[in-house]
Amino acid sequence: MSAIPPWIDERIERNLDNALTQEHVVETMLESDRPFFSIRQLHARIKPDVSRATVRNRLRELQEIDVVATETYPDSITLYYINYPESEWPLSPEGERALHADTPLDRLSTRGFLTLSDTAGIRTLVLAGFQLSLVLFALGGVLTISGSDITGTQSDIVLWDTAFDLLLVSLALLVVERVVRSVRDKYGPLNLFPST
Repeated sequence: MSAIPPWIDERIERNLDNALTQEHVVETMLESDRPFFSIRQLHARIKPDVSRATVRNRLRELQEIDVVATETYPDSITLYYINYPESEWPLSPEGERALHADTPLDRLSTRGFLTLSDTAGIRTLVLAGFQLSLVLFALGGVLTISGSDITGTQSDIVLWDTAFDLLLVSLALLVVERVVRSVRDKYGPLNLFPST
């Protein structure tokens, strides 16, 4: 069974005469990967010899002591979730921290990349590649129109040339981003383009 947080443990009743206890409902909700439940979903997880009305009664009791909260949607669907005081529904505090702290690239591991199992991280890398390719195309267009060329990186293997060019453009973009950030920090936002 999942450990019940202290703020819940001190609020719930331990009435062992009930066929279904508040503690069992809370434990079932905490153990699940789901952040919220309908009564039907929660009833299916608890046990078959308890009626839906009993599940509804325990949820109502938990709602009265502010352990469980609800959201009602059209078609009379009500979803129940643990009412964590530290975060917005229906995320646990750990889930909310993970959602705000991690980007797909933060979560992408070498194994996830090599096995192509972390699709969000790989899509982020592909999107970054597309954006850098557009920057290189634009830079190439400007150099072609101006009739100039950059001869800093040359190799017999075309992929090496492209890799070096991509590395130099990425480093240049990083330097420009840092300069713009320091200017913004020092002088405030730059309103170079009028907002519509």
